[in-house]
Amino acid sequence: MLNFTVGPVMSDEIVLEIGGNQVPYFRTPEFSDLMFENEKLMKKFTYAPEGSRAVFITGSGTASMEATVMNVFDENDNVLIVNGGGFGNRFVELCKLHNIKYTEISIPLGETLTKENLDKYDAKGFTGFIVNIHETSIGLHYDLDLISEFCYKNGLFLVVDAISSFLADSINMEKQNINVLITGSQKALACPPGISVIVLDKKAISRINNITCKSMYFDLNDALKNGERGQTPFTPAVGTLIQINARLKEIDKNGGVESEIKRISNVAYDFRLKIKDLPFEICASELSNAVTPLHPLTAKASDIFNILKDEYGIWICPNGGDLEDTLFRVGHIGALTTKDNDTLINALKDLEKRGII
Repeated sequence: MLNFTVGPVMSDEIVLEIGGNQVPYFRTPEFSDLMFENEKLMKKFTYAPEGSRAVFITGSGTASMEATVMNVFDENDNVLIVNGGGFGNRFVELCKLHNIKYTEISIPLGETLTKENLDKYDAKGFTGFIVNIHETSIGLHYDLDLISEFCYKNGLFLVVDAISSFLADSINMEKQNINVLITGSQKALACPPGISVIVLDKKAISRINNITCKSMYFDLNDALKNGERGQTPFTPAVGTLIQINARLKEIDKNGGVESEIKRISNVAYDFRLKIKDLPFEICASELSNAVTPLHPLTAKASDIFNILKDEYGIWICPNGGDLEDTLFRVGHIGALTTKDNDTLINALKDLEKRGII
């Protein structure tokens, strides 16, 4: 199997080898040391400011999205949410569920967030801003500097879901005034799904300390207290946390976050160059290095997905709903190389020869 989806992604041999081992008991000094190291490296790779913390939630990215909404906002807040697709809409649903007052900034399909979009909400009494910086459902990447400047100007508490953007695109919590950053194990960290990570600056920690979270499992105050001893409140996905530790150390050894971003960027650039002569169009105005969204001009996207999977052993990322037949996505994160790109391109060229595309 060759996996070009955006999560779970291809893992390297280091991660795969750990996955084949017995999972150890975790209430030990050794596991606490590993978790301290995980937190340290996550803060380093996100350029978190002094006094920041990182917590590890056993749950998908949506678990950390919900935990964030529940712990840093309350009935006194009024937040702006960028809604340009399925994941932006998920934050809308979470705020609605937890009675957080919100306003949507709706982005039509194929368009991006502009200064003009934001200017409408300037000095309107909002307290927070939530964005999936890479709307993975359609492959659209927003301008984080633009958002950061708007939030700084208006004194807004900024939550950035970087689940598919972390390690693929440049993100700097301190310089971009990000208060909460969310990511997950199964994206560019290239580990199995099951762990999501929330990096919190001092303002976020202060909010958590002053808000009563009506949840046992998602109480970040409890998670922070347990993190002081290198532990989690409940049984975590121990094996995945060990894999994350190996992966973080591997990235650090190979030149750090900027080196990893460059590697992924090179794979993305190579693919986009090689796809030019095939009957597809890239259908996002602003792209992340993590994924390329493609509109097939001569075939159904769903047919291409199924044929590649069933006949070539290659997975691309399908879309559902109204976009099922008009859009698919090719990921560039995980243990992929330009040679892997060649394998996919050759398969697509074969489909063209067969008259399928």
